[in-house]
Amino acid sequence: MMKKKYYASCTAGSALSVFGKYFSLVFFSFWTLLPLVSCLITAFKNEAEYQATSVMTLPHVWEWSNFVKAFATADMGRAFMNSVIVLVCVLAGSIVISSQLAFVLNRFRFFGNSLIRRLFLFATLLPGVAMQVSVYKIMGSLGLINHLYGYIIMMMGTDVITIYIFIQFMENIPLSLDESAIMDGANYFTIYARIIFPLLKPAIVTSLILKGVSTYNEYYAANLYLQSQKLRTVSISLYTFTGPLGSRYNLICAGVIISLVPAFIVFILCQKHIYSGITAGAVKG
Repeated sequence: MMKKKYYASCTAGSALSVFGKYFSLVFFSFWTLLPLVSCLITAFKNEAEYQATSVMTLPHVWEWSNFVKAFATADMGRAFMNSVIVLVCVLAGSIVISSQLAFVLNRFRFFGNSLIRRLFLFATLLPGVAMQVSVYKIMGSLGLINHLYGYIIMMMGTDVITIYIFIQFMENIPLSLDESAIMDGANYFTIYARIIFPLLKPAIVTSLILKGVSTYNEYYAANLYLQSQKLRTVSISLYTFTGPLGSRYNLICAGVIISLVPAFIVFILCQKHIYSGITAGAVKG
């Protein structure tokens, strides 16, 4: 009798646990997808219907022309080209610079090593907006404002989070690999390029995701330093439909959906590497 009660309580507890698990999954998925669904519905409405109906009301006439109009009016073709150039250059430069800094800080013990690490940690606590006055003056004195290469140089600057990801991953790479390479006549650059860097693939994937998402969605600095219409990125082009006389939210939502398509395609094509990179990076870190 006691065994039956015990098994019944265990069954009820496991059922309650499964219910809570799936309920929380459905609940948070619903609230996560709700803004995207409302944006998708709004993208197919004309301006009059958007003003007269709720954001979750399906349109009577599906305006596919909103996507063409948003793409052409906001000049999103040029904006995508600028974003791709910025993204490729920033990611390549950030990965190389951050991995080399992490290699020096992890593999060499010198006076000031711990101080530099603490300063990097302190830099993460400072809000980026608070330092924009000084950064803007530096950019202006160097003539880097309103130039795509100037914005790229600023964005590929020292990324503290990426540096710490590489440092934590290198902690798990044994020094015996370096010592064996030195005995074979390799210099430090060869050790970094041919031994350490290829082993950083999971950390590189994790860093590419974090840096890529923040760079692609970056608006404040892009709007501040890329003032020419020809230099606008995707995030800036979406503000074409806002103004003092009102905002055309149906076209804004259409532009948002268009801007999500490249990221969705990249995720579908690279999801295996993304999942494996994040998992391996989390375990190694």
